Amino acid sequence: MTKEEFKVLFDSYFDAVRSYLFYRGAEKEQASDLAQDVFLRVWEKQLDVDPKTALRLLYKIAGDMFVSRYRRETLEMKYRKSLKNDTDDFSPEDRLRYNELHARYTKALAALSEKQRTVFLMARMEGLKYHEIAERLNLSVKAVEKRMSIALAFLKKALD
Repeated sequence: MTKEEFKVLFDSYFDAVRSYLFYRGAEKEQASDLAQDVFLRVWEKQLDVDPKTALRLLYKIAGDMFVSRYRRETLEMKYRKSLKNDTDDFSPEDRLRYNELHARYTKALAALSEKQRTVFLMARMEGLKYHEIAERLNLSVKAVEKRMSIALAFLKKALD
């Protein structure tokens, strides 16, 4: 698919796909984001779209993406709810200690250098492996390991 063909496809059907997602239950901004993701998927996969069936294909992709996002958000809400329920069982002293530890952690994280914090958060929050972080940051795996070890040592010292 050429850029010109994609532009025609986008201009012709973007509003229809966004409206479809909005009527399925997405909020206005979410519908726009999902519609853009639909066209991004078409572009990335270089799908050969027949003009006669283009709208049907776009609706199918949009519907699948909407359901996937809904399932992911539902799972996240259940997980967050389970975390909140766990903290409800804490005694006031435990809750106070937790809040103090969280404050120290946040402060220590902010004190890390940008490079170390980036590597640490990519590994711990996004769950990326060192080689994936190295690829994304255009570094060697050894550099990622070094930054991570420095970050962990600093956080250990700050939280003890």
